[in-house]
Amino acid sequence: MTAEFKEVVIYTTLLCPFCLRAKRLLENKKVRYKEISVDRDMVKRQEMIQKSKRLTVPQIWVGNIHVGGWDELSALNRAGKLDSFLADSSSALETE
Repeated sequence: MTAEFKEVVIYTTLLCPFCLRAKRLLENKKVRYKEISVDRDMVKRQEMIQKSKRLTVPQIWVGNIHVGGWDELSALNRAGKLDSFLADSSSALETE
């Protein structure tokens, strides 16, 4: 039986190695995610920038909480907090 996780949205580009790492980590945890490619979609890219206040990919949301990019996602995982965060994204993240 797989755990039930919050909705995950990840903005990506095709050749981004950090995007691939983030997707691989989520897939290894059996987390389904909605991928939004911003390679050729300037509207979606602007949406990502407006929501995240960042220009880089990946940009990742769990529920309505902005996790950040690969560095933040992998830091949560290394700290042993990612699974519980994915299950309960209403938990506060200690971020800037």
